[in-house]
Amino acid sequence: MAPPPTSVLHASLTLPPPTITHASGHYLHPSPGPPILDASGGAAVSCIGHSHPRIHTAISAQLDSCEYAFAPHFSTPAYERLASFLCSSTNGAMKKVFVTGSGAEAVEAAVKMARQYFVEKGEGGTRTRFIARQRSYHGNTLGALDVSGHAARRAIYEPLLSGKTSHVSPCYPYREKRVAETDEAYVDRLAQELDDEFHRVGADTVCAVILETMAGLTLGAVAPLQGYLAKMKEVCERHGALFVLDEVFAGMGRTGYLHAWQAEGVTPDLMTVAKGLGGGYVPIGALMVSPKVVEVLGRGSGAFVHFQTYHGHPVACAAAYEVQQVIKDEGLVENCRVMGEYLGERLRARLGGHPNVGDIRGRGLAWALELVKDKTTKEPFPVAQKVAPTIHAAGLQKFEIAVLPGGGVVDGVNGDLIVLAPAYNVTREDVDLIVQRTAKAIEHVLGGAPTAKI
Repeated sequence: MAPPPTSVLHASLTLPPPTITHASGHYLHPSPGPPILDASGGAAVSCIGHSHPRIHTAISAQLDSCEYAFAPHFSTPAYERLASFLCSSTNGAMKKVFVTGSGAEAVEAAVKMARQYFVEKGEGGTRTRFIARQRSYHGNTLGALDVSGHAARRAIYEPLLSGKTSHVSPCYPYREKRVAETDEAYVDRLAQELDDEFHRVGADTVCAVILETMAGLTLGAVAPLQGYLAKMKEVCERHGALFVLDEVFAGMGRTGYLHAWQAEGVTPDLMTVAKGLGGGYVPIGALMVSPKVVEVLGRGSGAFVHFQTYHGHPVACAAAYEVQQVIKDEGLVENCRVMGEYLGERLRARLGGHPNVGDIRGRGLAWALELVKDKTTKEPFPVAQKVAPTIHAAGLQKFEIAVLPGGGVVDGVNGDLIVLAPAYNVTREDVDLIVQRTAKAIEHVLGGAPTAKI
């Protein structure tokens, strides 16, 4: 049957996606069709599941009191409450919060804040550059894409980008740690590469280094090796640049810590959060600013030269605050840690021996399966084969599961991933079902017998 006509500009102009009529718990309900197990939280967003009654109540109550106030001119109790919670959650590492409408907008704000910091310090004439990582992703707006290092996503927009960002190697042990190289030696090599890049572009020209604390979809749930973040921050401090952590993917509990950097004990100068902040109930992100940066602005202009029509939106702030209270009251950060360990164990038991599963990695409830054509050489499937998208489609159409397909992990174009990022309140039974259905989708597309039974 031909798909019904649509006025929506979907990701595909020829193949509209399933229409979800309602959602509850861990399931999306399409029309027509059976319920779909949401094993990816959309794009690692739905962190407390769908249709939680407490969030409905919080949104309704905020609509009854104040649905909108222009944040440059007014504040609201909802904005103040969320900002206070976020700052307190860092034990003083962050002092101010600027709430945005998305993760990309939060990154845009971070880029602008880093630039303004040096203007206020009197270094605006020289500090105009940024350093980020290859195969990183910070958002699809032009500013966020400019600091991103994913070749395929940048490609057609390259002529529109500033050219003020250079990229160094990611922390990616599966492919880039040398044979017989220790973790410590590998981290030292990456730190030296960053230091060399400062010298190459001119150390006094760099505003900031921007890193994902834990790499998201474009590298595939790669947690930092021990000492990596500390070494990166040390290089930044040596050259007077800011250290910025993008936790849009990994923050707000996903890794088993409310803030992913808390696992490493390395505080950033600026940080961004989004996906797990509002849990999908509202569009929201946030830039969090350290006392060091606030102090410089306070001695200078006393203002952030940036605003957005919907920044600090009271309904978004009220919903996000209640999401965070649910996470706290239900012990979900700890559940991320416990169920994350179990998810990793089950994935390795079920798919570790599959001839096309090259690596299984993750932390908390963010896990990735890197798919390869040859497990010994780690040769990727060619991008034209569309392995990850085909597995995603098989999951939806045949096995009633939604996973997150990724690509470009090897060189920004080639290299397939399947990412799992279920809600923080999953149980062991939920995890078993996620692994079982994911394995069936992979085996349906790539073949290979199960190595263990669940």
